[in-house]
Amino acid sequence: MERVLIIDDDVELCSMIAEYLRPEGFSVEAVHNGERGLQRALSGDHDLLLLDVMLPGMNGFDLLRQLRTSSDLRVLLLTARGDDVDRIVGLEIGADDYLPKPFNPRELLARVRAILRRPQNGKGSPESGERLSVGDVEIDLGSRAATRNGEAVELTSVEFSLLETLLRSAGKIVSREELAQKVLGRNLNLFDRSIDVHISKLRKKLGEMVSGGERIKTVRGAGYLYALPAAEQKVAER
Repeated sequence: MERVLIIDDDVELCSMIAEYLRPEGFSVEAVHNGERGLQRALSGDHDLLLLDVMLPGMNGFDLLRQLRTSSDLRVLLLTARGDDVDRIVGLEIGADDYLPKPFNPRELLARVRAILRRPQNGKGSPESGERLSVGDVEIDLGSRAATRNGEAVELTSVEFSLLETLLRSAGKIVSREELAQKVLGRNLNLFDRSIDVHISKLRKKLGEMVSGGERIKTVRGAGYLYALPAAEQKVAER
C-alpha cells in the first residue's frame, strides 16, 4: 500500500481526497498546517506528498524549499487555477508536478499514479547495471545517480528521467510531448510549461559542454536535443 501525505488547510478537500484514494489502495494522512506538515514529510513514512501552496504559518513554497534540503520525497503541488507563477516557482523549487484547483478526482488519481511509477533516485532496480554516457555525462540506471566529469550531480527524480530520455536519443530531437509522456506520464496542455522548467533546471545543473557549447538545445517548434560532443558527432555522421 503506497502512502500519501496531504498538507492542506482545507479540511473538507483533504477528506474528499482521502475518500477517493483509499478505495484505490492508498494509505492517506492529512495535516492542515505547514510546520507539522514538514515534520511529517521529513519522517520518511510516505511515498508521495500532495502539497497546497497557500498554508497558514509556513506556506507551501517555504515548506518545499526546506524539504528539498534533505529529502527527495515525490511532491505534487496543488495550485490555484490560472496562477502560472505559482506553478513555475513550485517546479523550480523542486516539485515533481502540479495540479490546478479545483480538479477532477480522476485526474488527481492519474497524476498520483504517474508520479509513483517513477523510481526515486537511489531506488532503482539493483539488478540493472545499465549505464548511459554522452561525453563527460554518465548516468547509472540502477542507482539513478548522475555524474559530470566524474563529479556527482544531484538531480531530482524528474530531472534524472529527463536526462535519461535525452541521452538515449542524443543527437536527435525529442518533442516536448514525448518528454511529457515518458517523464511526467501525461499529455501537455497548450500553456503547460512543466517540461520547459525542468529542462531549465537540468541545464543549470549540468552546465555547458567542455567545448563551451550548450548541452541541451531548444529546437523551436520541435522540442529538445541533447548535443553530441564533436568527436561523437563525427562518428555518428560516418
